[in-house]
Amino acid sequence: MSAIRIAPTRAVRAMNLLRTVQYTHPPSCPCHGNPSHHHHQPSSGLLAHAKANLQRNYATPMDSSRQKEYAFEMAASSIRFGPGVTKEVGMDFKNLGAKRVCVVTDNVVKDLNAMKQVIEGLTREGVEFTVFDGCRIEPKDSSIKEAITFSKNYQPDAFLAVGGGSVIDTAKCMNLYTCYPDADFLDFVNAPVGKGRPVDKPLKPLIAVPTTAGTGSETTGTAIFDLVAQRAKTGIAHRNLKPTLGICDPLNTRTMPSAVHASSGLDVLCHSLESWTAIPYYERTPRPTNPINRPAYQGANPISDIFSLQALRSTVKYLPRAVKDPEDHEAQSQMLLAATLAGVGFGNAGVHLCHGMSYPISGQNPGYKHAGYQVSSPIIPHGVSVAVSAPAVFRFTGPSNPERHLAAAEAFGVDISNIKKESAGEVLAEALTKFLADLGDQPAGLKDLGFTNEHIDGLVDGTIPQARVLKLAPGLAEELGEERQQLRALFEDAMTH
Repeated sequence: MSAIRIAPTRAVRAMNLLRTVQYTHPPSCPCHGNPSHHHHQPSSGLLAHAKANLQRNYATPMDSSRQKEYAFEMAASSIRFGPGVTKEVGMDFKNLGAKRVCVVTDNVVKDLNAMKQVIEGLTREGVEFTVFDGCRIEPKDSSIKEAITFSKNYQPDAFLAVGGGSVIDTAKCMNLYTCYPDADFLDFVNAPVGKGRPVDKPLKPLIAVPTTAGTGSETTGTAIFDLVAQRAKTGIAHRNLKPTLGICDPLNTRTMPSAVHASSGLDVLCHSLESWTAIPYYERTPRPTNPINRPAYQGANPISDIFSLQALRSTVKYLPRAVKDPEDHEAQSQMLLAATLAGVGFGNAGVHLCHGMSYPISGQNPGYKHAGYQVSSPIIPHGVSVAVSAPAVFRFTGPSNPERHLAAAEAFGVDISNIKKESAGEVLAEALTKFLADLGDQPAGLKDLGFTNEHIDGLVDGTIPQARVLKLAPGLAEELGEERQQLRALFEDAMTH
C-alpha cells in the first residue's frame, strides 16, 4: 500500500498553524516570549526590557557566543533628494578637496543624461576624473575584480557611482580594495563564504547617483555579487562601505524601461517587508565583543521600523502606477524616495529569506531571460528573483509575529479587522500574490523561471551559506538538518504561487 503524501503547500500551512500556537501561547517571560514586544511598548517597557536583558546576561558568567544583543546602531549615508540635483556633484567633489575622481558606470548609463550632468559638473569645477564604464548588471566576482584593478591603477582620492545598484555596489568594492591593496578578495566577503573581516578604517569619499529606484544601495554599506565558483550570490557588508552622499535625482529614473521599474520596485517591496518582519535586534546572537563587529544587518528595531513600513506603503501605492504609465513622474519620484527609505530600513535591520533564497535563484538560472532587459545573456533580475518566493516566505514566517504580518497585509489594502492571528501569513501571501499578478509580466513561481523539483537540492545548497541574512529569518531552525527541510519546503511552495 503506497504512503499518503500531503501536498507541500498544505504541509507548510499545517506547520504554520502549529507554530502560530507556539508563538501565541502565553509566554513565560514578558520580554522575550513575544517577538513583537519591543515594537509596541511604552518607553518604561523598553527600560524594563533593557534591565531584564542586563540582569540575564551579566548576573552569571556566560558563553559570549550565546549572549543576545542588547543594542542597535543606526548608520546611513547623507541623502540629497530633488529634481536636478545631479548638477551639484562637481561642487561636492570640489568642496571635498578631491583631485582625482574615478567615475563608475555601465555601458548603458554612460550615454544617459545623468552621466552628461556629472561630466559637465566635474569639468565646470575643474576636478580631474576618469570613467570606468565596464560594470556588469548583476555583477560577478570577475567583473568586480576587473573594476578593482582599474581603480588601483588610477589611484583616485574619491569615487562617483552613476547607475543602478550593480554600479554602486561595484564602486563600493573598488573603494574598499583600493584602500586595502594587499587584501585577498575573500578577506572581506561575508562569512562563511569568506572571512568576514571588518572594515577597520575610513574609506575614500564615495558619492552615489542612483538611476534606478530599487536597491537603496546609495544608503547602505552592502555590496552584492555572484561568486561564480559557488554558484551563488554573496557580498560584503560593513557600515564603512556606505557612500558619503547619495544624490537622489528623480529626473534620472525617467529613462528606466517599464520592466526595470517593475523589478527594481519589487526589490523595494521585499526590502521593506523583510526588514519589517525580521527578528528583533535583541534576539540576535552573538553579541559583538567589540562594536566594530556589530553587523550592519542587526534585526528589526524601532528606528528601522519607521522607514520600512513607510517604504512598504509607498511601494504598494506607487509601483503599479510607475510601471503602467511612463509619464507618471510623480509615481516615479515617489518610488525613488521609497527605495531610499527602504535602504535606511533594511540597511540597519537587514533582510532574510526572500533575499537569502534569491541568490541561488539568480546564480543557478536555468536559462531564463526576463522580458524588457536589453542584455544578450539569460538574466533573472534581482527584484524578480527576490519576489518570486515572497508569498511562500511570508506564509512561513507569519506565525512568528502575526501582528506584523497583518499590519503588512493592511498596507496592501486588506481589511484585517476580523482576521485570526493564525491566518496572518496566509493572508499576506494572498495579498502579495494578487499584487504581483496585477503588476503584470511577473513569473507566477519558480516554474515560470524554468526551475523544476530537480533543481531544489541545488537551490537549498546555495541558500545555506547565506548565514548573514538567514539568521534574521523568524522561525528558521538553527539545526542544519531541520533548516534544510524548511528551505526545501519553501522552495517547493514557491514553485507556483
